[in-house]
Amino acid sequence: MQGCSITGKGARRTVLQLGLSLLAALPAAQTVQAQTREGVQVGESSVFAKMIPADQVERSAALQYQQTLAQATKQHALGPADHPQVQRLRTIMDKITPFASAWNPRAQQWKWEVNLIGSNQINAYCMPGGKIAFYTGILNKLQLTDDEVAMVMGHEIAHALREHARERMGKGQATELAARLGGSLLSGLLGIDPRIGDAVAQTGANLASLKFGREDESEADLVGMELAARAGYDPRAGVSLWQKMAANNKGAPPEWLSTHPSGNTRIAEIEANLAKVMPLYERARKPHAGDLSSQ
Repeated sequence: MQGCSITGKGARRTVLQLGLSLLAALPAAQTVQAQTREGVQVGESSVFAKMIPADQVERSAALQYQQTLAQATKQHALGPADHPQVQRLRTIMDKITPFASAWNPRAQQWKWEVNLIGSNQINAYCMPGGKIAFYTGILNKLQLTDDEVAMVMGHEIAHALREHARERMGKGQATELAARLGGSLLSGLLGIDPRIGDAVAQTGANLASLKFGREDESEADLVGMELAARAGYDPRAGVSLWQKMAANNKGAPPEWLSTHPSGNTRIAEIEANLAKVMPLYERARKPHAGDLSSQ
């Protein structure tokens, strides 16, 4: 705006006021869930996610997902609906997704979808809005059991439910604002990594390959473990899953050089939370009363 500038003490005061106003909103957004809740305990979704409209992120994700499927089809790499592994993935998804809305009410309206893409990559993801992809590499190279697939899928679904991509994009937008208003002070106040670039703050960011931090990964491990347990999949499979991952990733950098927790750290956290989800698994595995086929 012409005739208006922020300099010197005025700039610092404006940045400080903005930072404090955002900080004031954090306690309500990051309050630990009540201990009376059955299952794992994680904090509330970040206030930064609210800086980006959810429907905008989900529309962008759906478009990117369709582009990925179109490219896979062109390369004859998209698994057909009658492929055994595709049917397996869709069966597991159908058992997990009914429990998703407890973590995010928007999930009730998501059009859940999972597809298999032929690639040697050991990878899987769930984009905002419930668009899931598995690569054949993760199934074939790790020889995953159904319980282990459920742990992977639950983990990826948890990223979408907890809106980690939207949060990261919101942090990117806040970082851009900080840079415009005087930078490092606001970033320091909010605990935002100043290296998060403008591209992350834009809805055009690659939502399939967006990198999450350690806290996001740990949270997704726990929420995903609970989702899998509620669906009747053994949460102890998280231990064998990460043992397989560790064996496949020999030579990977130590945890302090990575944005992700180490395999040993993840296993320890899963084991520490098993007691919270095993009752859910055992209840899900019990035959329903009156089910004559199980008697």
